[in-house]
Amino acid sequence: MTGGASPMITVRDCRKQFARGDVLAFENLSFDVARHEAVTIVGPSGCGKTTLLKCIDALVPLTSGSIRLAGREITEPDPRIAMVFQHFGLFPWKTVQDNVAYGLRMQGVSRAEWRPRVHRYIGLVGLEGFEQAYPYQLSGGMQQRVGLARALAMEPEVLLMDEPFGAVDAQTREILQQELLRIWEEAPRTMVFVTHDIEEALLVGDRVIVMTPRPGRVSRIVDVPFRRPRNINELYADPRLGRLRNEIWDLLREPDEQVPAASSTDGA
Repeated sequence: MTGGASPMITVRDCRKQFARGDVLAFENLSFDVARHEAVTIVGPSGCGKTTLLKCIDALVPLTSGSIRLAGREITEPDPRIAMVFQHFGLFPWKTVQDNVAYGLRMQGVSRAEWRPRVHRYIGLVGLEGFEQAYPYQLSGGMQQRVGLARALAMEPEVLLMDEPFGAVDAQTREILQQELLRIWEEAPRTMVFVTHDIEEALLVGDRVIVMTPRPGRVSRIVDVPFRRPRNINELYADPRLGRLRNEIWDLLREPDEQVPAASSTDGA
């Protein structure tokens, strides 16, 4: 946790075991996320990263341990938390405006209130002029911007991001990374960002949580030294990025003899 700030998210001694096949996704997970801190999580496929996000969002129950939001244990979905998924999750029969407004309308927010808010966040993600377009008329990167705008329109205190740029091409991914940095710096929120891309983790995060193979545990938490605001081109020219990438890659390659190999798959 940075700057001695009190935790916004507290993860303590968390364990998640699925009944089917006795799959143990993660265990002994403990870490804090400060208010307005961006924490990224990397780890091998199947180590429970996505499952952990779902537990924070109360979509999946923990087997044991606790997750707290601002000191209160999370036991059910909380409107202060919003998630952005990898595969957009847009309704194909709804326009951009209606997709972004969906969560607000489900909460009973009046049209007079949600319309200006939706317009603001559509503009913030760079989609002004596409309000009446349908998802099939948009590129993958534009669809992901709609998903981000939908989450931001809820004005959550915590933003959970599950490999949000994993389904787009490399050029679009870099553009979206820079856009996310810009948006986050304009309106900071507590953010937990899961990715398989080590460089992305370092570009986005204030700290990087490196997890072991399943059952996922915290291998190390790496402090990111780059100041904000951040410029991706400048960071790629910074030799510290390469050194930290290699350090994290070495951690991911280290064999963990205490973790048995597993053939079944669950979690990201």
